[in-house]
Amino acid sequence: MTASSECAIIAPPTEIRRGGQRYFTLRIYDVSVPISDLLPVWPGDPRVEIESLSRIENGQGANVTRLSMSSHTGTHVDAPFHFVERGLTVDRLPLGLLMGPAFVAEMDGLEGNKIEVFDLASLHFPRSTTRLLLKTRNSYLWEDRLTEFEWDYVHLTPQAAEWLVKRGIQVVGVDYLSVEAFGTSDHRVHRTLLEAGTMIIEGLNLSRVPFGPCRLICLPLKIQGGDGAPARVLVIRD
Repeated sequence: MTASSECAIIAPPTEIRRGGQRYFTLRIYDVSVPISDLLPVWPGDPRVEIESLSRIENGQGANVTRLSMSSHTGTHVDAPFHFVERGLTVDRLPLGLLMGPAFVAEMDGLEGNKIEVFDLASLHFPRSTTRLLLKTRNSYLWEDRLTEFEWDYVHLTPQAAEWLVKRGIQVVGVDYLSVEAFGTSDHRVHRTLLEAGTMIIEGLNLSRVPFGPCRLICLPLKIQGGDGAPARVLVIRD
């Protein structure tokens, strides 16, 4: 059984001619994974439930659906409150941090499933980068449309998280359901990032996005007092 989780190009570039000049529109990628009852979830979290409450085809006045899921389902943002007792909740996050210039770093030569400091240092992304999206082989798990949790996903080490904070990264995006390894008891990666004010976006599908500079738009649901929220995320390239 599979679930549709493709990274969609929702606006391919189009050539425009004006006054003898050629222009190209922007390429827009939807890097959010679709929410469905087949979507893999974090072990212990409830599966997505989508229940029809009324349907026009059944003679009712409107189509209405009930949705039940964890706040950390699919593509989502972790608010500091997720791991910091007095941290910001998702409805209080500064949205300006989640929108703006970003850089997609491709890590196709990674050995094993750990992103270490030397892996990040070898990426040579611009010094001015404050929003970093890490594209790994995780993204192709979404393309394979698997419905069960993948235990051997690529993740950051605590030392790599510390390096990102020192490097001035304010937003880090990863392409599976967690930024750190499954089963860690101290949650050092999450804590290191969130305590420093670095926002975490998890569950991205970057499979069709080329590496390099881009613009990021990430809008989490405004859940009052929330520790996290599903988000629609776009990556825009020239």
